[in-house]
Amino acid sequence: MAANARNQVTGAHPLTGSPRPSPAGEDLVDGTPWRPEEHSPAAAAPGAPGTNGQADTALVPTPAAATAPVPVPLPDTAAPLDTPQPLRSHGCWYPSVDPSGRYVAFICDRSGVPQLWTGPVDGDEVHLLDSDPHPVKEVAWSPDGRWIAYTTAPGGGEHTRVLCVRPDGTGRRILAGAEPGSSAYLGCWQHDGTAVAVTVAEPVRMPGAAEGEEGVAPTGPGLADPDTYTAPRPPGWATRDGRAVLLGGPHHGEAGPGSGRDTRDPEDRGDTGPPGAHERDGETARERTSGGGLAAYLVDPLGVAAPTLLAVERGAATLRVCDISRDGRLALLRRGPRGRREALVVRTGDLRTTFALHVADGDPWIGRFSPDGTTLWLRSDAAREFAALFAVRLDAEGAALGWSVAAERADCGLELLALGHDGYTAALAWNVRGATELEVTAVSPTSAGEARVGPSRTVSLPHEVVTRIPRVGGRAELVLALSGSQRRPGVWWFPDGTGRRTAWSSRDEDAVPPGRPPVRPVPLRPVARDGLPLSGWYYRAPDRGAGEPAPCVIHLHGGPEEQERPVFNPLYHELLGRGLDVFAPDVRGSSGHGRSFVDADLGTGRFAAIEDVAACAAHVVVSGLADPRRLAVMGRSYGGYLVMASLVWHPDLFRTGVAACGMSDFATFYAGTEPWIAESAAHKYGHPEHDRELLHALSPMTRVDALRVPVLTVHGEHDTNVPLGESEQFVRAARERGLRAELLLLRDEGHDFLRADSRRIFRRTAADWLQRHIAE
Repeated sequence: MAANARNQVTGAHPLTGSPRPSPAGEDLVDGTPWRPEEHSPAAAAPGAPGTNGQADTALVPTPAAATAPVPVPLPDTAAPLDTPQPLRSHGCWYPSVDPSGRYVAFICDRSGVPQLWTGPVDGDEVHLLDSDPHPVKEVAWSPDGRWIAYTTAPGGGEHTRVLCVRPDGTGRRILAGAEPGSSAYLGCWQHDGTAVAVTVAEPVRMPGAAEGEEGVAPTGPGLADPDTYTAPRPPGWATRDGRAVLLGGPHHGEAGPGSGRDTRDPEDRGDTGPPGAHERDGETARERTSGGGLAAYLVDPLGVAAPTLLAVERGAATLRVCDISRDGRLALLRRGPRGRREALVVRTGDLRTTFALHVADGDPWIGRFSPDGTTLWLRSDAAREFAALFAVRLDAEGAALGWSVAAERADCGLELLALGHDGYTAALAWNVRGATELEVTAVSPTSAGEARVGPSRTVSLPHEVVTRIPRVGGRAELVLALSGSQRRPGVWWFPDGTGRRTAWSSRDEDAVPPGRPPVRPVPLRPVARDGLPLSGWYYRAPDRGAGEPAPCVIHLHGGPEEQERPVFNPLYHELLGRGLDVFAPDVRGSSGHGRSFVDADLGTGRFAAIEDVAACAAHVVVSGLADPRRLAVMGRSYGGYLVMASLVWHPDLFRTGVAACGMSDFATFYAGTEPWIAESAAHKYGHPEHDRELLHALSPMTRVDALRVPVLTVHGEHDTNVPLGESEQFVRAARERGLRAELLLLRDEGHDFLRADSRRIFRRTAADWLQRHIAE
């Protein structure tokens, strides 16, 4: 370990709510030195929409909205700011563009913490709008330009809250999530900018219930429908969506008994929509009951109007308001656990669900209404291998008249969908073997319910992956958040069809420290032991001979539905700089390769996913890339679980492992995680009661006696997604068996390591550990 190993490994990390100065001369990779002057309040952005300076009034709840979130005013952040010049080691992401197309609100970590900034698309003067040290996770500029709403994670933990601020830094307030123990995140804005949708995770009391009395909460229209995923079933069965069996055997692509879902052919059922689509006429939120969960509201930032309840989801898996029709009659919601997402059309007047359709996992912004509210554009993989663009025709009441597939590709899925303000210009981002192909096209419905798309224009991208499309059309034409193997995350705009990097995004040549060129990965195509084709990206350390087998780290992503993409990863470059190669595969369960591949790890298929790790290691050895005597395995979240599982299932394959935020025992994981995490996880891993035996067999702690090598675990102290105890018990068990095992505890972090200092300590501690065990 390094000289400061005590601080690193014992968990005495120096972060205490604000970043601290970096050591002099430190090689910065994904953060910048702490500068006190960067945290003075922000100045007004020239030309940005402002305010008259009058104090906004806090919302006084009416009896009908007594359980709704109450805005909490905060000190303004509008004061002179010595704005720092762009530094080479920062990233900019999650942009949102103002109505004029001139300014962008975005997240940037140039101060060491992801915070809210604004800047012009064609200038370099940027402004910090919230100097609090709480990491920012989402941003949305209101359609009228008066507000910027954003989500923060106080203390870096898993609980979040939604705030809003004027573009000049005044009027800052918490809209939801201020109550202890609650959590909130952003939905869409109303098209007139008068209210923003928020989702809160807390018990919901019926309006009119006595103070202190929980009462009965309304369950949102069609939410927690027992016919979809909460139906009783025989022991050992937990169906996913009518296409795949979660548990009960190794077979995939069929429904399990007792699933509660009608799996007959759609024509036999008389459906007018695609498989997975259904209407719930005659059913309203007030006709269903629940004890709480996630509640979605429309909230007026000024507090003039009382919050409006849109929906509640029992079981608290996910719930997001994605769009509201321009006349305010209809809302588009996404809900459901992983692998069981649904799009719902809800009438705001009576909270009646008029249409529901299975939609793909991934980006939560699943679609938009046309300007006249007669067409719903959706990104969905209903009854399909890959997600496509669906056009759903709606009647005056919001019910579906018909549907069609407006745009599709046979061998890849639609990953991002964005529509311009005119409602007839769409940007479609296709995930092609991990990289993005982007096209801008015209979309329009016809009276027969069919949709016309095209002609389309292909956009030439300067980097491999588009992560967000905040604007299509208007003055800026197209604004994109991009990432790639040669660059930091940044924001680009395309005023004349040619991409231009915003001046406040990092330059490509500054992606890594001088003297260390970025490494472009090459694709590999391993084959699993049962013949399933796999894939991944191999990073070769600089200056290594072509025929020289290298010490190699197999790095496993989280999810498991995430996908390894050719994007810049400071961790990989840290390892490459130590002379270690990196192979980052997509084992079964990863996204980007079709629904069958995602479903291939369900139930007993998870044993095969563990075998995939060994197959990937064998592939790089047989290919002559890696030295079989110097292999290590590393991963975070689900990848951390796979690390522990691989070490105990294949004890002689790897010389060491690094597991970050991984589950070591499914029983203790379910007992300690957040309720909504458990609800969603049950449909991926198995039910903690019904599938107890399988989960016990899949838990690394069950086989920990087989562990033979040293292990480093890493965890955020505020992680309530995968509790800290999951790492602690694995380390304790390893030490009891005489093995070297250590735990790096990161202060003021949760499941995701958001602060630059934390990421740097994690990266360097892990690299030190791996270098010691496989490079020497």
